[in-house]
Amino acid sequence: MARKSLKAKEPVRLRFKTLSNGNKSIYLDIYVNGKRTYDFLKLYLIPERNQTDRTQNEQTMRAANAIKSQRIIELANGTAGIAPKQGNKILLADWLLTCSKKKTQAGTIRSYKNTYNVLMQFAPKARLSDVDRDFCLRFMRFLLNDCRVYNNEKNKPLAPRSAGHYYSLFVACLNAAVRSGLIAQNPNDQISTSEKIKDTEAQRSYLTREELQAFVNAQPLSDGATYTKQAFLFSCFCGLRVSDIERLKWGDIKESNGRKQIEIVMKKTQEPLYVPLSQCALDYLPERGNSTDEDNVFLYLTTDSRLNKHVAQLAASAGIKKHVTFHTARHTFATLLLTEGADLYTTSKLLGHTDISTTQIYAKIVDEKKQEAVSLLDNIL
Repeated sequence: MARKSLKAKEPVRLRFKTLSNGNKSIYLDIYVNGKRTYDFLKLYLIPERNQTDRTQNEQTMRAANAIKSQRIIELANGTAGIAPKQGNKILLADWLLTCSKKKTQAGTIRSYKNTYNVLMQFAPKARLSDVDRDFCLRFMRFLLNDCRVYNNEKNKPLAPRSAGHYYSLFVACLNAAVRSGLIAQNPNDQISTSEKIKDTEAQRSYLTREELQAFVNAQPLSDGATYTKQAFLFSCFCGLRVSDIERLKWGDIKESNGRKQIEIVMKKTQEPLYVPLSQCALDYLPERGNSTDEDNVFLYLTTDSRLNKHVAQLAASAGIKKHVTFHTARHTFATLLLTEGADLYTTSKLLGHTDISTTQIYAKIVDEKKQEAVSLLDNIL
């Protein structure tokens, strides 16, 4: 009798969870050494209504399978005992400072410094090799319950948003350590979504159509505010982040099928972005004159804090009561698109989001505004 071959059980499998909106969330079911963990990938399959939906799902599945393959390799390396040894020598806090030196934006650098100070209180002598799943869980509990360092009110825990932000920078540094060969894998990958810090939904401040018109009519008080106003309104109609507007070059504006579009690699995510420019966006482009392809489109822009000060002054001059920063322009672009009927997938691509759930926050804002509008009819008769 032929001996029945035994097939080794796959340590990592793709699983799917159906959501209330009909999408399917993709996650990894990881079973190693008798322990099961789940890793939700923030990738989603959408109902297939047309070829565009099918193409999107095919791309999503390719990404999910690539992550799965990488996890299997990481597990195999760890099982084989060939995990890197460099992490035994490097202090976690020192590595975080090393990562911060690669950042250029002042706000991001401050956030890394704050996270460094928190880590120095939690585990000043911890090395990269000391970080495991239990360390990550204990650090999250510390951030939520015991950390008081950067809270303005005494004896009050960090807000979940602040705790989540510090933890996300900690995770980013662990990912950088994996890429640098200092550790074999990121222990945070072994933690399920349900165990992670629950963040309150971010408040997206945006301008309505009426507020945008008022901003257009606002009179700048200085040359600096004039340059800021032009760049801000350009962002309102194309959605670029301030970091991408600051380094936008004339050579990044191409012509395709008779329409101009921006073709860049985003500074924040290092992902390519293609954005066709509407006539409104073109109206707020400066005159090119004799500028070369390597010259910046928007000149004389200052620091982020100065830009935000100019934007706030312009908003106040326009009679806009809400808190407005330069990033409000990006939120305005997203909400205007969805309000005017653009679909969620297209809006996500124009914003350069890698996760459509980020774009869904704007869709929720638009739905709430529609509900408010309809409720005005409740007592009309």
